[in-house]
Amino acid sequence: MLMRHIHLALPVFALLAGTGSLTPAAAQSVQVITPAPVQPQVIMAAPMPSESAVVIAPSAPPPPRVETIPPPPGVESQAMFWRPGHWMWEGANWEWSPGQYVQRPQPQATWEPGHWAQQPSGGYVWIDGRWQG
Repeated sequence: MLMRHIHLALPVFALLAGTGSLTPAAAQSVQVITPAPVQPQVIMAAPMPSESAVVIAPSAPPPPRVETIPPPPGVESQAMFWRPGHWMWEGANWEWSPGQYVQRPQPQATWEPGHWAQQPSGGYVWIDGRWQG
């Protein structure tokens, strides 16, 4: 009977003394993997004189806002052109970029406004406006 108590006491003493070993299952560590945040889709355009990024929006923009066009600034009003405002995709929301007066590159130049074009993937890409003539 005394032998049985000694055999049971030895493992307890070993654990208290710190000489006991843990099982492999208890010694394993847990590694938590956190996924990277989703970034807006930005694709670099083909190299151009002024390199720019092409932003693809997931949905169509809201209808254009009605803008009241102010009188042109200064005496050079003949050379100025009102470029209308448009919606811009800012990665999570649509933001309105108001219209503004810009200098014509040539007196006969006309402005071809930018627009959002739907892509086969379902997203919308902004096509910059440009001067004609």
